[in-house]
Amino acid sequence: MTSHVEQADLWPRAILFDLDGTLIDSVPDIATSVNLLLVSEGLVPLTVHEVRSMIGHGIAKLVKRAFKARDIALEGARHVAMTERMMDIYKDHLTDQTVLLSGTEDILRHYQGTGCRVAIVTNKPEGFSREILDHFELSAMIDCVVGGDTGPERKPAPDMLLHALKQMKVPASDALMVGDSPADIDAARAAGIKSIAVHGGYTPVPASELGADITIKDLNELPDAIAQLKH
Repeated sequence: MTSHVEQADLWPRAILFDLDGTLIDSVPDIATSVNLLLVSEGLVPLTVHEVRSMIGHGIAKLVKRAFKARDIALEGARHVAMTERMMDIYKDHLTDQTVLLSGTEDILRHYQGTGCRVAIVTNKPEGFSREILDHFELSAMIDCVVGGDTGPERKPAPDMLLHALKQMKVPASDALMVGDSPADIDAARAAGIKSIAVHGGYTPVPASELGADITIKDLNELPDAIAQLKH
């Protein structure tokens, strides 16, 4: 029979990672795509900094925020049409300038090697997410990918996280969410999952104010943070 100490040592049995702002820096490509859309409508482009603050709740929300910044309120069919055009533009620019954030590859390889299950839970469309993971040769280290169009209600609702855990057959008490935004940490809290917030993400809210169990500078600090959460 496994002792309580050994069971503690196995924690977490699954780590759920956000993608944009946590594992990858995709802002340059997203900004390029948003601006191609705006310019096609005769509008002035946004700065990369402006676009960074708009990311976090999926492409439809991003498009609405981008047009709002140009004093245009997108609603109904026009919002749907602009979102579809943004998707068509962005699919051709997924990995032009996107890069891995510090520690991403090493951390994913490390935890996959320990037998811990690893999932990507992102509001980015699942197909786009998988293409990016393939591009960086990370897919073999990932057990599950849940995107904004996979089916469950998007973060900050807990549904996507719980869906990933169900796929991997891991209870919430044995899981950890790692992300950079309020949506990530709020979803983890709603799901009853411990969370770690990474500094430098795509939110104007400092990581230390997101309400995570621990905050870290970057992914290289993740093992030490996990060790703290075990005690």
